[in-house]
Amino acid sequence: MLRICLLIVLGLVPLSAGAEGFGGLVRVIDGDTLDVGEVRVRLHGIDAPELGQICTNPDGATWDCGTWVAEEVRARIENREARCQAVEKDRYDRTVARCTVVGQDVGRMLVADGLALAYRKYSMAYDLDEKAAVIAGRGLHEVLMARPEDHRRMVREERAAEAQANAPAPQAGCVIKGNRSGSGNQIYHMPGQADYDATVISEAKGERWFCSEAEARAAGWRRAKR
Repeated sequence: MLRICLLIVLGLVPLSAGAEGFGGLVRVIDGDTLDVGEVRVRLHGIDAPELGQICTNPDGATWDCGTWVAEEVRARIENREARCQAVEKDRYDRTVARCTVVGQDVGRMLVADGLALAYRKYSMAYDLDEKAAVIAGRGLHEVLMARPEDHRRMVREERAAEAQANAPAPQAGCVIKGNRSGSGNQIYHMPGQADYDATVISEAKGERWFCSEAEARAAGWRRAKR
């Protein structure tokens, strides 16, 4: 029960123990995301740099290591036949899975070659493979690189700050934020609530400021739960 609750918090949906394997030709999307046949797959237990993520060489030169990793993965498994075992679904509706090509565990291969990191938040399966790659200085372990999850967080924060700077200013006294969620729910946030500061108003999406809770409710918005 505790594991299921944790997966729900992380946006992951566990599949049944009898979930069937699947297979198909590989098309590489990025360093840890593939299309296997018609299925979009996020490789389980690894985390690779994002496309466009910048790394720094020992001499100070910078380069797009995320795209380099994707090309290295493409050279290894593009258009090869893969067999996968689904683990769960993530918040983006991708199938998180362990995959093999010619009997070789793709996640283990990429971590061992220094093309991805062990994603210990979700699995310790490749912990020793990463440690061996670090000792040998393979691939990304020769350069300075932000952990991919840290890079994604920084990108989100930068985009939020930019959106906040460009957001329309509220009228004096009208500080309630009317936000539309991805599923279309209309929710308003009061100053002091948990997500108030992170919520950015986009008039293009039909979002708006309200001067009172009564006004927000009358317009069809409901108060955020936290």
